[in-house]
This record gives sequence, structure tokens and C-alpha cells, in this order.
Amino acid sequence: MSNWNLPPQGGHMDKPHKIYLSTMNMKDCKERLEKDDVIIIPMGSMENHGNSGPVGEDVFIACRIAEMVAEKTGCTLSPPIYYGSHPAYHLGQFLNFPVPDEIFCGYIRAIISGLWNSGFRKMIFISLHGQEYSTPVAIQEWHKRYQVPAMVFYVDIPRVMAETLKDKKNGGPFNNPMQHACEAEQSVFGALCPEMFFPEQAENTEVKGYLPYGHVDRGGDIYMYPIPGHCQVGNCGLEVVNFPEGTLGHAKEADPKKAIPAIEKVCNYLEKLHNDILEKFPVGKLPPLNEMSQRSREEMEEVIKGVRKGGRHIYTIAWPC
Repeated sequence: MSNWNLPPQGGHMDKPHKIYLSTMNMKDCKERLEKDDVIIIPMGSMENHGNSGPVGEDVFIACRIAEMVAEKTGCTLSPPIYYGSHPAYHLGQFLNFPVPDEIFCGYIRAIISGLWNSGFRKMIFISLHGQEYSTPVAIQEWHKRYQVPAMVFYVDIPRVMAETLKDKKNGGPFNNPMQHACEAEQSVFGALCPEMFFPEQAENTEVKGYLPYGHVDRGGDIYMYPIPGHCQVGNCGLEVVNFPEGTLGHAKEADPKKAIPAIEKVCNYLEKLHNDILEKFPVGKLPPLNEMSQRSREEMEEVIKGVRKGGRHIYTIAWPC
């Protein structure tokens, strides 16, 4: 029996449900922080997904998953990060909007600083778009700069879904390996956002790299090939040349029913991560200062106290982010 209702009654971003931080006033935020100081930050991209799904598909997938988890746990959601980092072979594709990595990482660090300063010091970034090579860099650079106690995690959604996204030859439910806007990804999107999914407009393409399969991983890096997909240049051509359709794979074979185990798996994990964080460090508690930083306690106590309780803001340590 599933713990999650699919398709979800999603789309809370402009609703007065107080799931998203952007819909809460100061009183709401202070009350929430007394109950649950975990925040989930959905990440995605503006990227061509062919004719069966919208340009913001990655954002909507992350948001619908996060909304279900927030409804169940009581945590808060950040407004999503729409524009994202992309590998080089995405450049020039119609309806792709890549952000330079140094700007993207600075943006992530600024978000972390603002959330921390406002009391949301336990953060979970989630993404189906990847960015697994840039987001951890931003997180590590943020902590190197500020050295304040915090809990900041990046969850790569396909990595959690793992075998539930694979093709049948490798123990999964799909006919074809996962790529992009393909059978697997469009199935996930259709299960989460049926009102924006147009399977009758889907197209199929044949995907191949220059080297034989087994060297560079497929979409989502779920096959554990030696070289992750974003750790190479030269094994594939530009998408704008080879895949102007925006689809890499057999989107016509998408079936939302096949994606339910994958969605349930990542929702179960995020619920567990949220609960384990609060079990180890209840509301208002963080990892010990002397174990997270070698800055002086005198310097740090006023910053940790925070502006909400009359202390100093985080930017007294450093700016820019």
C-alpha cells in the first residue's frame, strides 16, 4: 500500500497553504521555525523536453516531489531554482538556458546564506536535472567561507530512484535506458504532472555516443559506468545538431504507471532524511560549533544567535557570498 497519493494535488506555489516560504509572512515563518527548521530547495532548469513536456519540466518534477514530502512532514519549501547549470553539449539547443557555473554556484551560496540567516539552517537541495558537479562545489565553498554550524545536503533524484529508472534488461520497468525527455523521464513527469503531459505529441530518437556503451554513463548516472555523463567532453556531439527534437530516447513509450515505484522511492527517502535530521538535531539544534568550525566561540555566538533573536547577521562574517 503506497504512502503517497499519485498524481499529487500539486501546484502550491501561489496558494495560501504555507508550504512555500514565499507564501509565508514573518509571523508564519517564526511559528514554523519553532516546529520544523528543515527546508527543501527544489532545483531544475529551463530546458527543451521536446513536445511531450514543458521547458520547466525538471522544476515541476522536483517541486511536486518536494510538495508531497512537505505536506507529510511539515517542513518548508523554498521557491525553486529555475535556471541551472548545463554541460557543454547542451549549449545552443533551442529553449535551453544555461547559466555559467561560477554564477550558478554564487547564486546557490547566496541562497544558503539567506536561508541560514533567516533560521532555516537544515537544507536539502533536490534535483532531477543533475547539477551534481556544480551544486556540491557551491555547498563546500559556502562552508569554507562561513564556517558556521549547518546541515546542507544535495540529493540527486535519479541516484535515489536508481534501479527503478532502469530498463528491463537491467532490472527496471522501462523498455529503454534512461536519457533525457525519454521513456523514463517522461513517465515520471506524466505521473507527477498529468495536466502538463502530452504523450500524443511525443517523439522517438536514437541515442549513441562515439565510444561503445559501458564507458560513459547514461542519463542520471544510474548504471554506474566508470565515467559519469558530465565527466567528459567528446563522447557526443551537440544536442542542437544531433537532437533538435529535444528528446533523447523513446518518449513515445512513456507510461506514468511505470514511474510510480521511482517516485515513491525518492519520496520515502526524503521523508526519512528529514526525520533523521530532526531526530539527531531537534528544532533549534545544530552540530557542535567546535566540531564544525575553528572560529572563536566569542565571534560566532552572536551570529549563531541570529537576527531573529537579537544577534548579528551572517554577512558580518563575509560578503559577497
